[in-house]
Amino acid sequence: MSLFYENFRDFEDAGKTILEYLHNHLGFNLWMITRTEGNDWIVLQAKDSGYGVKAGQVFNWADSYCSKMVLGKGPRIAHDSKKIPLYEEAGINKVVDINAYIGQPLLNEDGSVFGTLCAIDPSVQPKSIEQYSDLLELFSLLLSRILQNEIKINEQKRISEKFEMESLTDHLTGAFNRRAWDKLLDLEESRCKIYGHSITIIVIDLNDLKYINDKFGHLKGDQMIQETVQIIKRTVRSNDLVARLGGDEFGILNIETNLENTQKLANRISESLKQAGINAAIGVAARQPGTDLQQTVVEADKQMYRHKRQIKDMSQ
Repeated sequence: MSLFYENFRDFEDAGKTILEYLHNHLGFNLWMITRTEGNDWIVLQAKDSGYGVKAGQVFNWADSYCSKMVLGKGPRIAHDSKKIPLYEEAGINKVVDINAYIGQPLLNEDGSVFGTLCAIDPSVQPKSIEQYSDLLELFSLLLSRILQNEIKINEQKRISEKFEMESLTDHLTGAFNRRAWDKLLDLEESRCKIYGHSITIIVIDLNDLKYINDKFGHLKGDQMIQETVQIIKRTVRSNDLVARLGGDEFGILNIETNLENTQKLANRISESLKQAGINAAIGVAARQPGTDLQQTVVEADKQMYRHKRQIKDMSQ
């Protein structure tokens, strides 16, 4: 089949080509490539001719047919899905009209579920669509392999990008400067849109820098800034990105982690800063599907200022 000999540029290109092919040859109103992240079922790509579903939309994973399919509790092809009790009871039916379903898991290298290649249609389909099971499995294996290779490549790209940004560092602390921060946000935002992975942001603001500068001089203030960055770098993971965003404000870009783990990290940083006698306000936010990392930074900023007000209120 000529499709297999096409020179796919990447996972995104392969996905678009495969969705187009399946839509043209098997029908079905909606074909999707999805990512599951916690209880979010994120649409990475969609070939839609009736449902109005677009890339970036998020559904509830537990409500989906796919959540049953990947556990082996429901068939990968259901020409009349309402005859499958678990599918008939699924919460997704309250959102969209489904009478036929196709699903195949997309796997990470360790065998865990990344997401799915799937299709739905409002009409019952001929039982003969079951003859395409081998083809569908082949496509899911192909996409999984491309995905796994790209994830490895992206890990190396991140390392290279950090080295390339070495010239864009803050002279006082050695952390990335604001220009590098913005560039790295843009690079990770592009990956988020393609792969749907989770990213969180921590924003840290020093509460007493002006007081320290005024009372003890700027040299003492500079030492506090340097110590803050040293503490942050000792605490974060090796693939997290640390930047000085302004005079007394710092940002941490946490790649492929969730809000719960990031909050634990923020708590460890806060405790270490307190032990060093550094008073800081900290805000944490996770990128939400359908938003972008710049909006996440704004939300983390809001949380930081909320924390700053709490500290001020407690000190009065």
